[in-house]
Amino acid sequence: MSISGFTMCKNASKLYYPIKASIESILPIVDEFIVALGDCDEDDDTLEQIKSIKSDKIKIVHTVWDIKKYPRGMENAHQTDIAKEACSGDWVFYLQADEVVHEDNLKEISKRCNDLLENKTVEGLLFDYLHFYGDYNHYNNGRGWYQNEIRIVRNDKEIHSFISAQSFRRIPNFDGLSYREKEGTSKLNVAKVNAKIYHYGWVRPPQYMQKKKIALDSIHSNKNSINDPEVFNYGPIGCLTKFKQTHPAVMEDWISNFNWGNLLNYGKKYNLNRKKMKHEKLHYRLMNKVESILNGGKHFFSYSNWNILNV
Repeated sequence: MSISGFTMCKNASKLYYPIKASIESILPIVDEFIVALGDCDEDDDTLEQIKSIKSDKIKIVHTVWDIKKYPRGMENAHQTDIAKEACSGDWVFYLQADEVVHEDNLKEISKRCNDLLENKTVEGLLFDYLHFYGDYNHYNNGRGWYQNEIRIVRNDKEIHSFISAQSFRRIPNFDGLSYREKEGTSKLNVAKVNAKIYHYGWVRPPQYMQKKKIALDSIHSNKNSINDPEVFNYGPIGCLTKFKQTHPAVMEDWISNFNWGNLLNYGKKYNLNRKKMKHEKLHYRLMNKVESILNGGKHFFSYSNWNILNV
């Protein structure tokens, strides 16, 4: 059995993505790691960060992004497909540049891949998620935040990245453009794996968080960000769940650079200079409480772009 890791990114360094830690987190269990690296700005050193890992498993595919050809976030899916197509493993393990795997989960992930290798009904593996928010001591798994996602799939040419690269679908006779088209596609049949993805996409100094937001807005729409504030308002961190376990070891150096705590609101009052996010709205907060009491914190009627197999 062989596993390929893969990712895509552009300007990961200047937008404060922990790309190095992300790659390093699964290097011990993959036979290769493919990076589709976009045409980064001159003041970005993502390439240097990746090269500093010093592993012959890493293979870089240099790409050019075309937002006009792939609008509404579809360039993310297109770039993900470029990396996936360069993979040679039986299984392909996708991590976005702000996603990290804990070393305690690696053995279980590898074992699950090996055990299910010959079970061809299983097309992918489904992971649990921890969405850290604001700092490294709080996470947000309330309404509006997905609790699971597919991150390992078979190396099958009909399986493609989907929408804005959040998930995967089977797309026969894919035209290479229609990443948002559901017609003619099918959900993957997946098995659960007892492992988590540590998602750090919402943990940045507030000024970097705003830069990332503007960058994503430019990819997903033609929104004019000229009147946006210079820093992002995370809202009341005190309303979130405290994280009491350990982070992946590869994140230790990255986390040691945390120095924006004085800019965060650790209370519970919503003093915002922006629209409320989903998890901040009253009806979502009430639903969170109901789900916590009646469903162990799992969402009712949750997002699911997959069919779960009990194997």
